[in-house]
Amino acid sequence: MHERDSPLRFTVHSMPAPALDDAALRRTQAGRVKMLLVLAICAAPVIASYLSYFLIRPAGRTNYGELIEPQVPNPADLPLTDLQGVAVKSETLKGQWLMVVVSGAACDAICEKQLWVQRQLRETLGRDKDRVDKLWLIDDAGTPKPQTLAGVTTHTDATVLRVPRAALMAWLRPAPGQALEDHIYLVDPLGHWMMRAPANPEPAKLKADMVKLLRASAGWDKAGR
Repeated sequence: MHERDSPLRFTVHSMPAPALDDAALRRTQAGRVKMLLVLAICAAPVIASYLSYFLIRPAGRTNYGELIEPQVPNPADLPLTDLQGVAVKSETLKGQWLMVVVSGAACDAICEKQLWVQRQLRETLGRDKDRVDKLWLIDDAGTPKPQTLAGVTTHTDATVLRVPRAALMAWLRPAPGQALEDHIYLVDPLGHWMMRAPANPEPAKLKADMVKLLRASAGWDKAGR
């Protein structure tokens, strides 16, 4: 058989593997390192202030409120609404220290006392009071009494929102043997629940905790959202 009569034959060669560009690889790695350094620098003040308060404690230092460890972040899907029923994103609660009171709209004697402590405590913080917001979370569908709302907003604005009790329990919890309404809850500007005041709190002792927290976070937390 002549060569021209032979069947066609194909030779399959594997494609060469693409070689990595060493210069591009180095640039990518350098970019990642720079990004991590920027993140570390931004987070350093927050980390340092929390370490100074929670871990590096001089002998004899005590907290009046109960520190929550680990801290509980504000759930992104917390179903908040204002009193007109308009949805409010939980993200809007970040950026300020929060003193949180929880109750039904009827607001019994315990609730009235908690709102009074919340109001008085903020007013005694002096120039740091603008770093703290009052938050009243109503966990039912009732209508708050006008005089109660007026008391909450006397001299200072307060945020009043509704949230179903079951959903709220994914964020805030009472101490064993206590009800959700028995405490004032402290939330940091990052949205983390980090302290729970005792039931029937003593304002002066709770203020001492608040002053320490504001001092520890002064390097990175400023007034306003």
